Parts: sequence; C-alpha cells; structure tokens
Amino acid sequence: MNKEKAVIGYLPDEKPTTLKLLLYALQQVIVMFPATIAVALITGFQVSTTLFASGLATICFVFISGKKIPMYYGSSFSYLSAIAGLTAAQGFSKVNGILPTEAIQIAQFGIIASGLVSIAAGFLVRFSGKNAVEKVLPATITGSIAMIIGLTLAKNALGDAAPQAIAEGTAATVINGGWVWAVSLVTLLSTVIFSRYLKGFLGQLPLLLGAGVGCLFAAILYWAGGADMNLFRSLPAEALAASTWKLGDGSIFALPAFSMPRVSWAAVAAIMPIAIATIPESTAHIYQLDIYVNDLAEKKGKKKSDIASLLDRNLIGDGICDMITGFVGGPAGTNYGENISTMAITKVFSIAVMIAAAVIAMVISCFTPLITVIYAIPTAVIGGLEIYLFGAIAAQGIAIMIDKKVDMFNSKNIAVIATVMVIGVGGQYAFGGSIPFFGLQVPCIAGAAIFGIVLNLILGIGEKKENVK
Repeated sequence: MNKEKAVIGYLPDEKPTTLKLLLYALQQVIVMFPATIAVALITGFQVSTTLFASGLATICFVFISGKKIPMYYGSSFSYLSAIAGLTAAQGFSKVNGILPTEAIQIAQFGIIASGLVSIAAGFLVRFSGKNAVEKVLPATITGSIAMIIGLTLAKNALGDAAPQAIAEGTAATVINGGWVWAVSLVTLLSTVIFSRYLKGFLGQLPLLLGAGVGCLFAAILYWAGGADMNLFRSLPAEALAASTWKLGDGSIFALPAFSMPRVSWAAVAAIMPIAIATIPESTAHIYQLDIYVNDLAEKKGKKKSDIASLLDRNLIGDGICDMITGFVGGPAGTNYGENISTMAITKVFSIAVMIAAAVIAMVISCFTPLITVIYAIPTAVIGGLEIYLFGAIAAQGIAIMIDKKVDMFNSKNIAVIATVMVIGVGGQYAFGGSIPFFGLQVPCIAGAAIFGIVLNLILGIGEKKENVK
C-alpha cells in the first residue's frame, strides 16, 4: 500500500478527482490540437469539423477497445499528399484556405474506404495471432517507424517554433529574428524544467504549464511592443461560413460544417492505400503504450495490463474511427503519438481522461469563443511544445527496440533499421514527404514501412533452418 501511494500516476482503469481530470484532459486537448488542426489547415478541411470528428472518434475508440486502451484519435499527416493530389486532379482548389464542400465530400468516400484496410488488418491479427503480425512487424520495424514519425515531424516543430509569416521590412521582423525564438524556447525550457523538477500533481501538467508560460511571455511582448509584437492569432471568418447551424451570427455557438460523403472510386484509389502506413504506426503506438503502462503497474505493485495483446482491437478501432470521421467530414487519422508522449511524461494513462479530452474537443468545436481561445495560442508556443513531443515520439521508438531486446549487432536488424530510417527521413527532407516512384507519389512513411516489411521477410528466409542447426 505504501509503495502504491508513493508512486504518482494513473493506470487506465483509475480515475483522478474532477479538477485533476479536467486539467489532465485539457492538457491532452492542447497536445493534440496543433497537429490535428494543422492537417485541417493544410488540406482545406473545416477546422471545427475536424476537431469534433477527433473527439467523436476517440470516444468510439475507447468503447470499441473495451475501455482498456487510452489513446486519442487525431488527424494523420500520412494522408496529406493523397488528399491534395486527389482534389487537384478533380479540379478543386482552396478558397480562403477552405476546400469546397463537394471536394471534401469526395475525399470523405476515400477516407471511409481506407478504414476497411485497418479493420482487415485487425481481423488478420485476431485470427492469425499476435505472433504472425510480430513476424511481419517486428520491433525493428515498429521501433524504426516510431522514430521516423518523430523525426519527419522535426521540420514542422522548428517551422512552428519560428513561423515565417511575418512581413518583411517592418518592425515585426524583430520578432522573426529573435523574439519569436524566445517565445518558443521559453515554452520548451519551461516545459522541460516542469517535467523534470515539479513533483506531485503539478508534475503531471508540464505541457499545460509550459504552454501557459509561453503564452504569458508572448502577452508581455505584446504589451511592451504593441501590434508589431503580437504573436496571437485570430479565428478566420471562413471557419464559420460553412457551419451546419449557427445561433444568431455564430459568435457564441455554431455547429461544425458536417457533410455527407459522395461516391468516388478515384478517391478510393488515391486515399485507401495510405492506410497501409498507419498500420505499423498504430502498432508501434500500442507497443509504446504497453511498455509505459506496464512500467507504472509494476511500480504500483499491480498486475500488468498487457495492452499489446489488444493489437487486433486497436487496429479495428482505428479503421472504424476512420469511417466515423469520414462520415461527418473530418480528415483520416490515427491514434496520436503526441498524446502517448504526454501520458509517458505525466504517467496519466486514465481512460476517463481520454473521454474527458474528447468531450472537451467536441464542446470547443461548437462554441466559437472557446475555439477562438485555443486557436489564439501563438504558433511559436505550439512549436516549443512540438520540439519536446515529437522528439519524445522518436525516443519511444528506441524504447521499443530496447524493451524487445533487439540485437543491434545482427546484420538483418541493422539492414532493416537503416533502410527504414533513411527512406523515411530522407523522403521527408529530399522530396517533401512524397517520394516519386515510377510515376507515383509514395508517402515517405508508407514507403519506408512497406520496404522494411518486404526486406525483413526476404532476409528472414532460411532463418528457422539456421536456428535448428
């Protein structure tokens, strides 16, 4: 009992008190918000719809998993090039940053179809067993995929830490030259210091507190320098334009812009194959989560949860969530490494926190003042958090290989890890994330995953015979 009391953290079936629950949940929302909303902004999907869809899908995922897997479902970067290529080929373009509703409806059909891939993979795991999947997706691949997910996002983190959208030739260039870095670094360092030195309840809120410090520093700059030093963002008017229903002018309450999918086999061909990339990503995430939850359970003197054995439910849940978000008008997604990083840092793995975070996201999406406040967080503050979070995702890939005792002196393992890492990271920085291959644009993470899987199977031929000898 004393040992359990001394260990700070919450296992999936444990629930914090109401105030702590809300603060932990808000932290999870802030963590998932940048990437989820970034996908909406890049693709041209509606921001409020994307946020609502992520919350709805997360709640569904929790119950599909039997309330045993604490993961947050958010928009995936893997689908960006596929959606952009599809809409361009169909002759659509963004107007004030938003795609026409017809273009979103066409993409929705492909997103729904992509969910079938993950569902099929989940049933394959259920009927063939976890070992069959581990043969195809060993720690050398899942760990490497986790690493390249974090590393390929490094550019996004630094880009957000020092956004280049400030006009040249004005006093505001001072922000771009130094003060914007000061905001991101203050956010990063305060978050790291809080996670390292704060104890107890406050020690479980480093990201929320770090974001608060960053916003406070940005507010001081604004107060001292006026409009030229303003890093806070405003909600674009286009975000309300396509709302399903507004209360009055929508300044208080506006439902997200829901839309129904439109049949398009071109969308299926363009978007459905990308789901292959999210399978090793999702598999890596559940192994990461399994490591950290079991570590906390061991320290608390409780039985291990063995979350890794729920891989089939995880993949089926991922696929169903793709279909759910596709039906309401949100981008395709996956469970989020950023939220897993937050749980690993804070030791809060409570299912109740994930449900609360999902509800908060859905509420924010409907109340204009709330989404305005979240949207106002300076990009530099978000970038400071991303440097830590995206790096933690990559570090967790290393943790997977250490936990699975991967032999780093084995030539097969080195070959698989090396090629996955270079294709994944190199594809991001050499070709902007999509590798040109025989007229196709292959997403670098999907390409790295597929190449790694094939190479691992080829190099595994004859392995059993050698072990028998």
